[in-house]
Amino acid sequence: MKIVKFNSEHRKKHFDFFNQMNHPHFNITANVDVTKFYTFLKSHQLSFTPALVYLLCRTANDIKEFRWRIRGDTVVEHDLVHPSFTVENEESDVFGFCYVDFDKPARDFMQRTLDQMDLMRKNPVFEDDVDRDDYLFMSANPWLHFTSMQHAMHYHPSDSVPRIVWGKYQKNGSRMDLPLCVQVHHAVVDGRHLGMFYGLFQEYLNSSSWLD
Repeated sequence: MKIVKFNSEHRKKHFDFFNQMNHPHFNITANVDVTKFYTFLKSHQLSFTPALVYLLCRTANDIKEFRWRIRGDTVVEHDLVHPSFTVENEESDVFGFCYVDFDKPARDFMQRTLDQMDLMRKNPVFEDDVDRDDYLFMSANPWLHFTSMQHAMHYHPSDSVPRIVWGKYQKNGSRMDLPLCVQVHHAVVDGRHLGMFYGLFQEYLNSSSWLD
């Protein structure tokens, strides 16, 4: 982890402008094409959720602004950020949280994710470590092919952990679309960075090299 120093005065003004807002977050919801991804998973007998979480984490870690976190007037950059995502459980009809350490070997990560998901289904938890901000908060809403999303969160003080949620995939002609919403703190992540995120994520979805 390191302290982020803004070399540009304009970039510092941008940070200060959005950081003092009561509601400094913005989100974008867009469809991503999971046609090749879905076919690839089926042919390799891989589970959808662990693979999707892996690629979302890999994409976020490839873009440094998604690893930036605000602590007062300071911005820190984590070496890696890790998923904390929702899973259904056997105890009730509401979700629990599932945390997995992220690393690059995809097969190892996906197996650990499956193991942790199974554990959390039987022994759900509803807490994250309050002393950590190296998370990516993720959710699934597999019942809806939604067109927008707003996350529950504290606004005073606000936090800068990105929120990512995906919905129900559906056929659209010859392709299969998955709605994906990404919510970020505008003081550290700008529209350009969100565009980079969606573009890079789509590249991963269209590729098979990430499994090597």
